[in-house]
Amino acid sequence: MALMDFIRKQFVDVIQWTEEGDGVLATRYPMQDFEIQYGAQLTVRESQMAVFINEGQIADVFGPGLYTLTTRTLPVLTYLKNWDKLFESPFKSDVYFFSTRLQLDCKWGTPNPITIRDKDFGMVRMRAFGIYSYRLADARKFHSEISGTREQYTVADLDGQLRNLVISSMTDLFGESGVPFIDMAANQDELSRQLKSRLEGVFERYGLALDSFVVQNVSLPEELQKILDTRIGMNMIGDLGRYTQYQVATSIPLAAQNEGGIAGIGAGLGAGLGIGQTMTAAMAQATVAAAPAAVPAATGNADEVVATLEKLHGLVAKGILSQAEFDAKKAELLGRLG
Repeated sequence: MALMDFIRKQFVDVIQWTEEGDGVLATRYPMQDFEIQYGAQLTVRESQMAVFINEGQIADVFGPGLYTLTTRTLPVLTYLKNWDKLFESPFKSDVYFFSTRLQLDCKWGTPNPITIRDKDFGMVRMRAFGIYSYRLADARKFHSEISGTREQYTVADLDGQLRNLVISSMTDLFGESGVPFIDMAANQDELSRQLKSRLEGVFERYGLALDSFVVQNVSLPEELQKILDTRIGMNMIGDLGRYTQYQVATSIPLAAQNEGGIAGIGAGLGAGLGIGQTMTAAMAQATVAAAPAAVPAATGNADEVVATLEKLHGLVAKGILSQAEFDAKKAELLGRLG
């Protein structure tokens, strides 16, 4: 009966793994109730590693190549309880294959804005995202620290853990760098290099080798970006008074062609009471400054001076010129008549 049971056993004499699809980092060779034949062939392809587990412990690790499983290639066989068979009977062992291919285009990003100190804005909440690539470098360590006895372990299973490690390191680095947010875009390559250097040790702990790390974008949440855009716009304008005078000066000819004439300028350009007041003052300054040009070279012509005064008086009536400004210009023009 025992002999018949032995004959009915299934023996494995060829052990190999062909990857189907992407994303598998570790897989257990299917051998439930199977035994490995002494002298069996083990094939480990390029971009693979194989690990033998005996009684819960890693017995040996194989890189790419073709192996005949004997006591020479697998020393653990000498410790199996087959002394009476001269180590030539079938044996039980778990075999795991690992993919050492480069895992590309792994994405990372901040699910929520992170808060850091900024020397320009005080405190800012910012987002960042990018990509990285890695490969499995130490199958023994990866098995012990990560995959364990699972039938299969994939890139997707590891993705969340690695992303959290990246974000944690990124938050610390961005906070310590002292680079103002406004300059981060110009320093993305340097930040990428520093982050890669910090993360290499973390990846190594899990048996992984970080191949590349890229910070693709650093940005503010939408509401903060609008505030920054407004500030940038104000800096580009510079002197608000000069800008308003320029706007008024370029708008007067257009306003004169439209219904309502100059009186409609305030409604067309104003964006609130404060800006409207600034525009009115600027218009007055522009008009007063331009008044001498309206006076002909023959300053002794009383009719032309009177005509100019009537125009200026009309601007006072519309609130564009103040009475004091009108009186000053009036005195100046009348003085020229003498």
